[in-house]
Amino acid sequence: MDDQTRIELEAAAFRTLREHLMDKRADVQNIDMMNLAGFCRNCLSRWYQEAANARGIDMSKDEAREVFYGMPYDEWKATHQTEASPDQQAAFTKSFAENVGDKG
Repeated sequence: MDDQTRIELEAAAFRTLREHLMDKRADVQNIDMMNLAGFCRNCLSRWYQEAANARGIDMSKDEAREVFYGMPYDEWKATHQTEASPDQQAAFTKSFAENVGDKG
């Protein structure tokens, strides 16, 4: 497989993952994803931002989140996010430290 085809397939897989998380499973909470998998939608938007920045494209965290979420993050939270339980918050603190640390 040539590099261009590989890049196109990787991009298609990313778009499908994004669509799945945003359209088909918007009910899945970021905190649950982070606690179970060590990443969430915010991580994906951060990785997008980091890739843009590495290529000399100036993009803030809020801009990357808006690209990924398809709307301002506050709007997404108001529409889809529920209040986290104390147990979820405790698990998140541990998962965040292990998987994100000072990158967040």
